[in-house]
Amino acid sequence: MLRSLARTALAARAHIATSPVATPAAKTFYSTALRSTTIPAGRKTGHIAYNSIRSFATESSTSADQDQEEKVIGETKKKTFQAETRKLLDIVTHSLYSEKEVFVRELVSNASDALEKLRHSQLTDASLDSGKPMEIHISVDEAKNTFTIQDFGIGMTEEEAISNLGTIARSGSKAFLENLEGESGAASTKDKIIGQFGVGFYSAFMVGSEIKVYTRSATPGSKGYCWTSDGSGSYEIAEAENVAVGTKIVIKLRDECKEYAKEAVVEAIIKKYSNFVDYPVHLNSKKINAVQPLWTKDKNEITEQEHIEFYRYVAGAWDNPQFKLVYKTDSPLAISSLLYIPQRHMEVLGMQREEPGVSLYSRKVMIQAKSKALLPEWLRFVKGVVDCEDLPLNVSRELLQDQSLSKLRQVLTGRVIKWMESEAKTDPKAYNHFFEEFGTFIKEGVCTENESTRPNVAKLLRYESSAGASGDVISLKEYVDRMKTGQENIYYTCVPKRKFAEESPYFEEFKEKGIEVLFLYDTVDEFVVNNLRQVGQHKLVSIDAADIKDPVLDGSSSKDGANDDDKKEEDPVAKEEAKLEGERVAEWFRDTLGMQVRKVDVSKRHMSHPAVVTEHDSPAVRKMMAMMSGAAKVGEDNLPPTPTNLEINVHHPIIKKLWSVKNQDPAFARQVAEQIYDNALIAAGVLDDPRSMLKRLNTIMEASLSASASSKSKDTVMQSKKVEVVEGEKV
Repeated sequence: MLRSLARTALAARAHIATSPVATPAAKTFYSTALRSTTIPAGRKTGHIAYNSIRSFATESSTSADQDQEEKVIGETKKKTFQAETRKLLDIVTHSLYSEKEVFVRELVSNASDALEKLRHSQLTDASLDSGKPMEIHISVDEAKNTFTIQDFGIGMTEEEAISNLGTIARSGSKAFLENLEGESGAASTKDKIIGQFGVGFYSAFMVGSEIKVYTRSATPGSKGYCWTSDGSGSYEIAEAENVAVGTKIVIKLRDECKEYAKEAVVEAIIKKYSNFVDYPVHLNSKKINAVQPLWTKDKNEITEQEHIEFYRYVAGAWDNPQFKLVYKTDSPLAISSLLYIPQRHMEVLGMQREEPGVSLYSRKVMIQAKSKALLPEWLRFVKGVVDCEDLPLNVSRELLQDQSLSKLRQVLTGRVIKWMESEAKTDPKAYNHFFEEFGTFIKEGVCTENESTRPNVAKLLRYESSAGASGDVISLKEYVDRMKTGQENIYYTCVPKRKFAEESPYFEEFKEKGIEVLFLYDTVDEFVVNNLRQVGQHKLVSIDAADIKDPVLDGSSSKDGANDDDKKEEDPVAKEEAKLEGERVAEWFRDTLGMQVRKVDVSKRHMSHPAVVTEHDSPAVRKMMAMMSGAAKVGEDNLPPTPTNLEINVHHPIIKKLWSVKNQDPAFARQVAEQIYDNALIAAGVLDDPRSMLKRLNTIMEASLSASASSKSKDTVMQSKKVEVVEGEKV
């Protein structure tokens, strides 16, 4: 039976296609009858027969449409636009849109509206039918220099055509929504109305010298009409025959807009703006919008492969997403979004700064590609789509109200931060790998965000610490949670490598007292801590800061406690003399170093080094100042060294020996003092050019070796004399 039906269908197809007497009505009726034929499902032969019949029905109707040319048969009525309408038309045509290509987006959106209106109206009036598939067809012809778009939607009567097309300020979609207010099911239908027909339609005049609109209402018994205008201030409307239910717009392109008659150009525009509309879009009989809008699906319905394919589509990438987020909310804005974080970014290779990776949609129609308004710049590595149904559009889809975008940006930024924080808790290892690649962006966020958002961004930071092994990182919260009892500050040091931190004179006391220190390796980290300043009630303090106040540092360690009795038994007179001696040493250093230092103090730190500097410029700031002043140029010395505070360890053997020889050899003592100061600058990472001290260092080594050789010579002479005396006694 099924085979017989299929053979009958194919025979009928051939007969109608070749019959010169078959009427368009007969062809349409036969096509509709075949499509309504019921065929049992589940059998292969039935499937083949059904597909054959569908193919025949569609191709027959398409062939019929191509054979039928619309023709004006009634009296032509010429009407003039109102004065304000002509002014608005000029604005729309010449200055409203930044890119002429958006006329394709507007016309596709209007066609989608018309189809949705028909679908909704059929729920209450079964007599409404276009007899055609719910599709949008676009055709371009380079030879004729035309662009044509046709939908088989609700269509328009003569009055509706005059009202919707003759007045820019009127919106067919807007009026349709107003009529739905208060009806059951209106909300779900409202969500699917995309455009505002009045203004969007007139965007076609940006590229067209003449526009013809053929339209027929889906209401049974309606007539077809042809609306024509060149955009100069008037339009014509007349009855027409052979007009299919729906709307067909034929644009005669201007000479400077011939590119829109090229199939490749139009296809790229459709994929850019209208790839996710609800209805199929065909260009020269080829379906274009094949990508499904995944953000409209439930989170659990999206497969991993679908995520990978969609990510690659929106990001233009070939890798797989590292993290993904399906985020939907109705308050404070109706948002559906699908966001991804890539495996890596291109800025790490020294290439140009990445563009924003998230595009803005409104009801599946793209409003802004790679929008800069959706997320702050530091989140430019995030890829994906955000669809906001509550966006109010000012006349054009490109002119969005700043207040609404600001609210959308605030909501999305907060949600993305929470997303990354959640990923860090779910899989710390994966997040640490992410931070290793994208940490610079997070640090940029700490430096650029406002006071209210900055603490939340700081939760995403990760650093090595003295309490962990090399490569192990912790969050600031983890540091706070394991602080010593009574500890008030969070301590850090900015160094290029872990080895430098562990060997730093500033770190010795913290290591001795068991106080954890964060190791910050990137240059930008100095700006991060300067902007962050504190975490909760705990200040961020560098270990090289002067006069650090903290109970855990003021108290003595167990090692020092063993010496408390010795300190109590120390002679007060001797203690005072030692203090005065230390002050004299500090004063001598101050006089010797001159303008290089602001002041010199006896250090209270527990350290094994002879001296350290405090209150100095950070290495990062120093380098930046050098670049800005031009001091980095060859042959220039525009950036003088900034004076620092010097803390000397009067108990160190070098300081003691220097103090004892300063009167015997003042010149040599001065060189040693300057070398001690430069060594302290090196330890702090702020000595601009170590080569400046090489001559002095060689002189000091030469003197040291000479003194050592002289001492050995004296020891040899004394040893020889002792041998001679002994041998004489034997004689």
